[in-house]
Amino acid sequence: MDRAFDPLNAGEIVLPGVEVRVVERCSSTNDLALKAAAPVLIAAEQQTAGRGRRGRRWHSAPGAGITFSLSRKIHRPTRELPALSLVAGVAVARALRALGPEVRVKWPNDLVVGGAKLGGILVETRSSGHAVIGIGINCRPTPGLAARVRREVAYLGNTVKRNDVIRRIGLALMEALDAFERSGLDALRAEWEAMDAHAGQRLRVRLANGKVLTGTASGLAQDGSLQLLTRTGMQAVTSGRVVSARAA
Repeated sequence: MDRAFDPLNAGEIVLPGVEVRVVERCSSTNDLALKAAAPVLIAAEQQTAGRGRRGRRWHSAPGAGITFSLSRKIHRPTRELPALSLVAGVAVARALRALGPEVRVKWPNDLVVGGAKLGGILVETRSSGHAVIGIGINCRPTPGLAARVRREVAYLGNTVKRNDVIRRIGLALMEALDAFERSGLDALRAEWEAMDAHAGQRLRVRLANGKVLTGTASGLAQDGSLQLLTRTGMQAVTSGRVVSARAA
C-alpha cells in the first residue's frame, strides 16, 4: 500500500465512551459495525465491497480516503430514524468546515464542495434502535475516480491527517446524535438548511417509483423529507435522487 498518507491508528482516534478499531481490509465497515456491540467506531484502510445509497458501490482505493462506521444505540422513535443521514451530514460538514473546506450537504446523504462530491453517508438501522452511520470521504486525488462515478469529485488533499479527521468527525457525530436524542431533527434542522447545497434551486428529482418531480428546493419537511415547491404546491420527497439542479 502507498503510505503517502499517515496510516490509520486506533490510538490516535480517541472518542470518549467509544471503542475504536482499525482494520487493514474488509468488505464493508458498516457490515462489521452492524455485528458489533455499540458503541464502536470501525475504520478501514480499504473496503472491497463498500456501499453507497440504494446499493451503489462506494469506490475506495487503499489509503486514498477515509472510510469508517460509527455504531451506537439511538433513543428516538423508529419513525424518526430516517433523519439520521441529515443529522450525520450536519456533523460531518461541521467538522470538515473547521479544517477549511466550504463543505455543503446535498439531500439526502452527500457532502459536496463547489458542486463536486467530497463524500457520502450510509445509515443503516435496526428496530432495536441500533444505528450504524457509515462515512466515506475522498482525501487523496485518485486517477480515474471521476470517470468511474460519472461526476466531478472533490478531495481533502494530500496533507490531511486522516486519524485527526476521523477523530474530529467522530466527536461531531456524537455531539449531533446527543442533540438528536434530546430534541429530534429540530435540533439540527436550521443548520442543515443553512448548508443546503441546493437551497432555492430548481431541481429535478427522480422518485423511488421512477417518476421525475420538478420544483424549487424549499428546505426540509418535519420528518426530514425534501420539500419542493411545484406548480401544484408544496410536495415532500421522502425517497429519491436529485438528477439535475439549476438556479431558479
